[in-house]
Amino acid sequence: MSNQSNPSVLIFDSGVGGLSVYQEVKLLLPQVNCTYLFDNEAYPYGELSQEVLIHRVDMLISNYLAENPIDAVVIACNTASTIVLPTLRKKHTIPVIGVVPAIKPASTIANKAVGLIATPATITREYTKDLVRSFSSDTHVEMLGSTQLVEMAEAKLRGREVCIEVLAQILKPLIGNIDVAVLGCTHFPLIKEEIAQVLGNKVTLIDSGEAIARRVQSLLKLEPGNVYKERQAIWSSARPSDESALNYVLKELGFSPVQCLRFPGV
Repeated sequence: MSNQSNPSVLIFDSGVGGLSVYQEVKLLLPQVNCTYLFDNEAYPYGELSQEVLIHRVDMLISNYLAENPIDAVVIACNTASTIVLPTLRKKHTIPVIGVVPAIKPASTIANKAVGLIATPATITREYTKDLVRSFSSDTHVEMLGSTQLVEMAEAKLRGREVCIEVLAQILKPLIGNIDVAVLGCTHFPLIKEEIAQVLGNKVTLIDSGEAIARRVQSLLKLEPGNVYKERQAIWSSARPSDESALNYVLKELGFSPVQCLRFPGV
């Protein structure tokens, strides 16, 4: 257990998309010391078999927890959350928090239809279809799966501009057909402004970041505390691409430069 005046939370993703969740956690809970760990060696997770994904996530997180005091883990990846959470929760006593597409809140405010923007793996997963059946039976959900949007978000975090024309072509099936859009991948809030520009101001955008931050607050029973002012650690499983550009943005977000973390068996 870490210092409770500044509890420690490990945020995990395959890429940098989980930094959108990190931003929401720090906005609500500035006293938290967030460590970020991303498995870029195996990115993107949607292309891995279920067995390989469980092995990698379990080994990376379990090995990290064995050596570092952490109060809660956030799996900031839809693909990993739907597959790995039972394994992690069985092994660890600290809270392990996952992320799922915000279909439920979206369906309550939609008058026309909901657009689920996610990765191809997420929109084809049975778990996602169950969410739609359970919470949006009376509201049409138009699903759009795109890996290209993930790449756009990764590139933007490294200082490259998002091409609005290309983005508009990707989102074309949703334009004019929905009034609520669910950003069903943690990468997508990183390009939220550009998505809003394309879809128009009559479309409400929803993601899960704020809900995850509230869940961390609830499970750790956190009250307002001293702001954590030290640089936070960020680890990768392989050297990241455009590392200097990425580190420039990470510094603005409160992190030290990326460090490469290797564990045997991963």
